[in-house]
Amino acid sequence: MMNTQTDAAGLTTAEAQVRLAQYGENAIQEERVSPWRKFLAFFWGPIPWMIEIAAILSALAGRWEDFTVIAILLLINAGVGFWEEFKAGNAIEALKQRLAPVARVLRDGEWRDIPARELVPGDLVFLRLGVIVPADVELTEGDYLSIDQSALTGESLPADKRSGDAAYAGSVVRQGEMKGLVTATGMNTYFGRTARLVETAETRSHIQQAVLRIGNFLILTTLGLVALVILVALFRGDPFIDTLLFALILTVAAIPVALPAVMSVTMAVGASTLARMQAIVSRLVAIEELAGMDVLCSDKTGTLTQNALIVGDAVPIGAETPQEVIFAAALASERDSPDAIDAAVLKALPDPQALAGSEILVFRPFDPVGKRAEAEVQQGAVQFKVAKGAPQVIAALTGADGELAARINKATDELATHGYRTLGVARTDADGRWC
Repeated sequence: MMNTQTDAAGLTTAEAQVRLAQYGENAIQEERVSPWRKFLAFFWGPIPWMIEIAAILSALAGRWEDFTVIAILLLINAGVGFWEEFKAGNAIEALKQRLAPVARVLRDGEWRDIPARELVPGDLVFLRLGVIVPADVELTEGDYLSIDQSALTGESLPADKRSGDAAYAGSVVRQGEMKGLVTATGMNTYFGRTARLVETAETRSHIQQAVLRIGNFLILTTLGLVALVILVALFRGDPFIDTLLFALILTVAAIPVALPAVMSVTMAVGASTLARMQAIVSRLVAIEELAGMDVLCSDKTGTLTQNALIVGDAVPIGAETPQEVIFAAALASERDSPDAIDAAVLKALPDPQALAGSEILVFRPFDPVGKRAEAEVQQGAVQFKVAKGAPQVIAALTGADGELAARINKATDELATHGYRTLGVARTDADGRWC
């Protein structure tokens, strides 16, 4: 357990230094492997061993042209594999880029900005719009936060947080301001544990197992045949150099020298394609594992989505056209720093310039209690209000009952059966009544 004790004035610099020495920096740690060590690893394995044995036999027999060709093939196989894995990138480095560079922290009784790596358990931090949460935090003071946790959970919509809730390192604040107590840093955060899993995953893939079986079979078969050839040659009294040359030919013939290079290049093409789609490939063998998948299990949070919302077809109830509904929803959206829903609504506008003639007098962002966003709009000489939010809240706002309420419920249910999340939109008429 980490020591998170503190007081209203926050930690002192001396206390922070002691805890920093105890728990380490608030950073993702990784075991770095020398590039030379990675390169030399491609010379280790059943098939590389066979190629190396063939090269040694060629040198012993004085067949330097064969030795040169075999050595070049060995270097090509290792070079292609090393270079393509090098280009594929490092998953830990990609994860580290999502950590906050700076944190607002209460130290020695005053708020200051410090490098996020210097945070320690027990620090009091201030989280506001646009800030990347620098460590695992227990929220302690403030109204609420709306946090984008898609990097951790895959959820496209922000999660609402209140006092007592946890905010995880790497998530992004989309709305609200709160203070919080740092409960975990570095590799002890939820984000850090995820990075550790990526770094330590060493399961042997299906293709590696298959190549190992092929290599073992070829090695045992070749050794058996070479031993048989040597025994027969000794029994017949054949010259040793002729026997050695025959064993060399037999060994080279048994080696699929092009197999490693073909495998590396084929998987490298897949890795390059995935890289263009912003996917992280830390090991080339993962390409074959993905291609050979039979069953894919995913939880309900939608971790296989692209974290991108798209507005479907609007259903006008009381409005004349679907475009009128989308325009009203856009007026009730934050334009300067839109969240995922507001960004999708604004993108759905046929003409973004259509909002130019409308002045937002007052904007009230989405409130998780009221479950709606609202804006007062000045359009020429006309002034009105627009609101968007949960369908039941908007229906209650307009006083919908009877047949109108039934139509709203039916439309909401039909959209839900197709997997849509439904938003309600309303505006006031000339008399100031919601409709």
